[in-house]
Amino acid sequence: MHSALTTALDRIAARKGCDRAALPPLYDAIDPEALAAVLESDADVTVRFEYAGSRVVIGPDSDEVTVSDPDR
Repeated sequence: MHSALTTALDRIAARKGCDRAALPPLYDAIDPEALAAVLESDADVTVRFEYAGSRVVIGPDSDEVTVSDPDR
């Protein structure tokens, strides 16, 4: 799993006060393999998606990981 995605999942679990394993399946929100391929590519992209009641934004350098409420 890509480190930016791991960071996002850890932050969501912390916000919810649970273990990462207690979160719903990621594939219910986004294709994890496609997401990893985009994050591991050399493309200068920002990925945004909603998962487990949170908005996730992963910036182009993958060190920029933001987790917030969906309406922000």
